[in-house]
Amino acid sequence: MKKVSVIGDGNVKPTSEIYRAAFEVGKIIGSRGIVLICGGLFGVMEAACKGAKEGGGITVGILPHYEDTSNSFVDIKVQTGMGHGRNVIVAASGDPVVAVGGNYGTLSEIAFALKLGKRVIGFRTWEVEGIENYEEMVDFISAVDRAL
Repeated sequence: MKKVSVIGDGNVKPTSEIYRAAFEVGKIIGSRGIVLICGGLFGVMEAACKGAKEGGGITVGILPHYEDTSNSFVDIKVQTGMGHGRNVIVAASGDPVVAVGGNYGTLSEIAFALKLGKRVIGFRTWEVEGIENYEEMVDFISAVDRAL
């Protein structure tokens, strides 16, 4: 079964273009029957899971804590208790890895993904050698669509 990891800023608002991009990517992933893997929390993770569910897909949240707390669109919750250490699992679990915006947690996941030889497709994310980074949402969505 194909899996794609979606990573990004956990604090973006639903009105932002970053949130909308994550939602659209999630919807494409879900509609193709691909499992969406993420950190299971909010912001980009919530948007991607929400889109995947709307597309009819399955979502997996690799949670940083032992509690059952996640966004309401996560189907399978993996409670790691690893904090940011779970970023390795998120990055390793999908191919490709899709980065939407992001802060330092996203940067660590990008680094792990690239170290593991994963393809990383980004939208307004970190400028790191090896990432296919897009500034326009239409180009980003098209690139993800082709990669799947």
